[in-house]
Amino acid sequence: MTTRSILTLALLTVAWLTAAGQERKKNIVDEVIWVVGDSPILLSEVEETRISMEMMGETVENPYATIAEELARQRLYLHQAELDSIETNEQYAASMADEQVNAAIQMYGSRENAEAVIHKSIAKLREQYREMARTQQLISGVSQNLTKNVKVTPAEVREHFSKMPEDSLPFIPTQVEVQIITNEPQVSREEIDKVENKLRDIAERINSGEKTFAQMAKIYSQDGSARYGGELGLSGRGQWVQEFADVAFSLTDPNKVSRIVRTEFGFHILQLIEKRGDKVNVRHIIIKPEIAESEYERCLNRLDSIAEDIRAGKFSFDEAAPILSDDKDTKYNHGIMANTDEMTRSLTSRFEMKDLPQDIAKIVAGMSVGEISPAVRIINEKTGSEVCAIIRLKNRIEGHHANMAEDFQVLKNVVETERKKAIEEKWLQEKIRTTYTRIAPEWRGYKYKYDGWIK
Repeated sequence: MTTRSILTLALLTVAWLTAAGQERKKNIVDEVIWVVGDSPILLSEVEETRISMEMMGETVENPYATIAEELARQRLYLHQAELDSIETNEQYAASMADEQVNAAIQMYGSRENAEAVIHKSIAKLREQYREMARTQQLISGVSQNLTKNVKVTPAEVREHFSKMPEDSLPFIPTQVEVQIITNEPQVSREEIDKVENKLRDIAERINSGEKTFAQMAKIYSQDGSARYGGELGLSGRGQWVQEFADVAFSLTDPNKVSRIVRTEFGFHILQLIEKRGDKVNVRHIIIKPEIAESEYERCLNRLDSIAEDIRAGKFSFDEAAPILSDDKDTKYNHGIMANTDEMTRSLTSRFEMKDLPQDIAKIVAGMSVGEISPAVRIINEKTGSEVCAIIRLKNRIEGHHANMAEDFQVLKNVVETERKKAIEEKWLQEKIRTTYTRIAPEWRGYKYKYDGWIK
């Protein structure tokens, strides 16, 4: 378990804050079990983390020793952050805190339920998460300072792996490059009128006081927020599509229902809950129009015709995509789908099969390079709606052990990661040796990963 994993766990879970967790915490007679420098580690900190991990289904060998040592490691990083005068990005910390508070509200169904179960006000919970985010930033800052001068040349990468047996090199799973052209079935005027009339009726019932917005959202809204009364949580403009954000940020009266707004997801009405700085929390009700089967058939026939013309050499897939595709994310890149590389966080055209949308992966699995699929109906994972598409397998790179010619960046990342880890481990061991630590007698019998804690 790394420092980062402990922090990520803390940021991603509110489970240990449930009533059960609170009751177990009440039974703990708190005490100082470690002191690192001038910073104490409490038994309650260890217990809270252990309970959190249990509730998330994670198992750790010797949890008391592992968790206590991990908290001690954090203290060393935070002390170094103070020496290095590392600053935190308060906007990022606030954003992360808002995300976690929103998750808690959605988990328990409302603000009131969350506060009742957690036994903390939303304001106190938000500050707790903000402090966790600050801690994460400080530790990351120390790590970056320690390893900022690590640079690896191609010659060093080649030398590192030159004497390594091929079967010991990192294995790169099969990867594919995929192109896509989509057509979105059009909604009929009659269906638009039907949906808008339904939303107007819902709005009238809310405005008349017959029902609350939250009650109507639970009955009629067609997305996951329905179970929470349509509440979306504090969000910035960039978290919503522009049409929705424009309406959400224009609201000023929590007692009024917005006009109907159409987005790529469907038709919405909104109600303001609160504004805080550059963020707003709203409820919404979304109704998604039904598409006639004849419209799907029209799109499928059009795409099959396009595919036939490409196969006949009248134009290429690359030429067709920017003119004929409705897919905003790919049409201006010759239809090439983009993936985010897990290690570098940069965009790449290569996908492992598991990373492709499920509908597309099933089609690509049986295709040859250069082949174009028949027109098919697939789910747009961004909007959840069904669209029609033709898919071309541009390239397939079969699974293989990494080599310098094709996978230099992968090998370079491996070497850089190893060197950074070695630097941090050396620094940490020296920091343990030179920092005052005191461990309560009953905690000295555990086997810890690092030597030198017990002076």
